[in-house]
Amino acid sequence: ILSFTLGGQIFANGSSFKDLTNVNGSEKIISLKDQGLIKGVTDSQFLPQNLMTAGQGIQFISGGLQLSLAAIDFNIAPVASDIFKKVKDNAWYAEAFVNAHYNGVDIPKDIDPSKTMTKELFTSLLMQGVETAGNLPMIKINPVAITDDSQLNPSYQGSVQRSLIYKINTLDADGKFNPKSELSRAEAAVMLFNALEYLNSRPAQQ
Repeated sequence: ILSFTLGGQIFANGSSFKDLTNVNGSEKIISLKDQGLIKGVTDSQFLPQNLMTAGQGIQFISGGLQLSLAAIDFNIAPVASDIFKKVKDNAWYAEAFVNAHYNGVDIPKDIDPSKTMTKELFTSLLMQGVETAGNLPMIKINPVAITDDSQLNPSYQGSVQRSLIYKINTLDADGKFNPKSELSRAEAAVMLFNALEYLNSRPAQQ
């Protein structure tokens, strides 16, 4: 995870999505694609404004952080349907769910992969993956003032605050986080890029 070069040569392999014109964070999305960390709907289409489904979101987290079962021994290989009520074992995202689950990402057992993800839920799951993958220590933080903090699910508040401290997320011009907003694919990709950039910025991890 921590050897990725996220800063330079983001157009290294010459391939890119064709639908990122005027999309915020387009260079970050292309960088992730060029490193093989995310995929589009097709080779040339990312559909940045489409809402992120739970299946896509877990694939972003698991694939982007390169979560795997390589360091875990099982007598019997785990399958998604034994863990999640609505994830079929033959689904394209099934492996991502299993990998994330066994790498410390506490995905709701009844999550519906076809439903859209809120910003606060994706943030919480991404932060769990980041903190496990980077072996990040618990830190004492001075909470950032969020003007719509009352709308946050209390169980997500810590993850959201840390995502702001790590600059994985930012507030809007009014100081709002918009926790209940449905996340777009572009927004999720930018958050993933920022998370990897933070991990790579830590001297101990370099």
